Amino acid sequence: MSTAEEAPPRVGRGAAAKYFDKRDPDSQEEQSAEPAPMKSSSGSNSEHYLALHFGKMMSSTAYEWGTESKQTDVGDFTAGLTYRIGEWHNSMDLNLRLDFIQYKVVGEGEQKPLKMSILPLITFPDAASKFPLYFGFGIGPGVFFRQTDGEASLSLDYQLIAGARFFDVFENAGFFIESGLKNHLQLWNSGQFNGTFLSAGAVFTF
Repeated sequence: MSTAEEAPPRVGRGAAAKYFDKRDPDSQEEQSAEPAPMKSSSGSNSEHYLALHFGKMMSSTAYEWGTESKQTDVGDFTAGLTYRIGEWHNSMDLNLRLDFIQYKVVGEGEQKPLKMSILPLITFPDAASKFPLYFGFGIGPGVFFRQTDGEASLSLDYQLIAGARFFDVFENAGFFIESGLKNHLQLWNSGQFNGTFLSAGAVFTF
């Protein structure tokens, strides 16, 4: 029979010390650190977008422009770009819109004034939400490159818009469709224009 005795279990501080091994403080920080928030692929605070549009004035009315009588179907085409500058009160976007509109006005013969609108444009909800529908309002000056005789070369323009946009359909490019009102009041005289439009275009995120 073997007389070998089993080794007695180790107890005390020496046995317990192995459960209190020192850990690297750097590794502890890595384990406890929370992951950085992920930015959205488009519309985040650090990202902007540029939209290019082209469209048609669907119906329009002019008052005392080129002639004292009321005119209809004065609007022709519209084209331009919209650049997102940043967020506005964390739920809306602040944009700059450059909009070109050509008209057909009856004065001394048919004339075709051409105007550029420079509009700060506020849209909601913000692009970071990626909600496809959006609404907006903008107001700013309009500058006529071509104007009928005797009419003001500057105007006060305002737009009320609604649309649908789809980001990143192909990499960083998408598309949108938009409709609404594009109106102006001519400065220094009584000319006025009210029109509805429909336009579409491409939107690029970066």
